Amino acid sequence: MSQIPEAATAVVFDKCNGPIRVDKSHKVVQPNELAPGEVLVRVEYTGVCHTDLHAHKGDWPVPPKQPLVGGHEGAGRVVAIGNGTTTTLKEGDAVGIKWLADSCLNCENCREGQEATCPLAETSGYSKDGSFQQYAVSFARHLTPIPEGLPLEIAAPILCAGVTVYKAIKQSNTKPGDFVVISGAGGGLGHLAVQYATAIGLRVVGIDTGADKKKLLASYGADIFVDFKEHSGDGALIEEVKRVCGGVGPHAAIITSAGGAAYNDALEYLRPHGTLVAVGLPPDTYIKANVFFTVFKALRIVGSYVGNRQDAVEALDFAARGLVKPMIVVEPLANLASVYERMEKGQVAGRIVLKCFD
Repeated sequence: MSQIPEAATAVVFDKCNGPIRVDKSHKVVQPNELAPGEVLVRVEYTGVCHTDLHAHKGDWPVPPKQPLVGGHEGAGRVVAIGNGTTTTLKEGDAVGIKWLADSCLNCENCREGQEATCPLAETSGYSKDGSFQQYAVSFARHLTPIPEGLPLEIAAPILCAGVTVYKAIKQSNTKPGDFVVISGAGGGLGHLAVQYATAIGLRVVGIDTGADKKKLLASYGADIFVDFKEHSGDGALIEEVKRVCGGVGPHAAIITSAGGAAYNDALEYLRPHGTLVAVGLPPDTYIKANVFFTVFKALRIVGSYVGNRQDAVEALDFAARGLVKPMIVVEPLANLASVYERMEKGQVAGRIVLKCFD
């Protein structure tokens, strides 16, 4: 058994919007304290997601547990398994900690592979302490094996951002050769959505702004770039998207942007039988769908939450085969407060991944 310290480093806040403190003497659960079904993971890298910022701010309808160790994009290795746990995992295995920490696996939602909407679901870094720490307790049945050879710093953001957009594409009712618009394509979620969509064989139209984003998205395989600032007139963006998608609009639109206008624009430019997939969570935003044209064009509006256990395995496989690679910057775990500040100012490109050990 690996040598497990009594205490280690964790980043904690005691109340929402309160100070974020680096606790270097945070208690580590010992192997004999693990309950059946629990696993102790030595977290090596952890991504930072906007959901983590929402948890700190406490601006969702249901507040997180407090005090809280946030984080839900953790990649590390199993160092202990609770007595009585039935699992194929063993010490030393590389595993991923995801947003969905646990579910009952017995309700209708779980049986249909929709574990995220299980009424008993637990979430990492929200209802349970998460991955912003060196040692985290997780549930064996919801840990995701990380493919051999995939660097853990690359795997970390796939465990939420990657799985989320991969699931959204699966929900989009598209097939290879179809047009898909990705709004917010140059962001943390969007740049991964472009790569998954390209790998699957979709024709990708990325909506964002700036020469740097255009160059970035071209390198990831986007077929067409639409700069929303260059088409900001009344209805201009809608007409441009229709034009570049065969004159009739895309088969699907996946909205990863933080701007609420993107949702209503999509309902205007989608072709008949098109699908709007809602992913991004801009605050106080409502989709205003004209009922007549929604029916007349047979449009679908789909909310896409995180993926299930199988989606996570598939999403990591794309990364292991080199088809998807997140744009990351690695920083120390202690930088979390600074990362949040930059996130709020829109100064983060791609994904920040925190290194938990020096």
